[in-house]
Amino acid sequence: MTTADPRWFKSSYSSNGGQCIEAATNLAVSHGVIPVRDSKNPNGPVLTLTPDTWAGLVEFARLAAL
Repeated sequence: MTTADPRWFKSSYSSNGGQCIEAATNLAVSHGVIPVRDSKNPNGPVLTLTPDTWAGLVEFARLAAL
């Protein structure tokens, strides 16, 4: 991925229902990527998104929750 350490976080809207993702947005400016992973499997695969793709995913989730 990158040489910088990702600072993983879960959304404050996460209700511990077990279907959460974690993201590391601290790499967006310095590396142009936002890694995303399954919070239940922190050692598993990581999906690397561009900031634009991440914004689209967040908007999609926001609209789906309405």
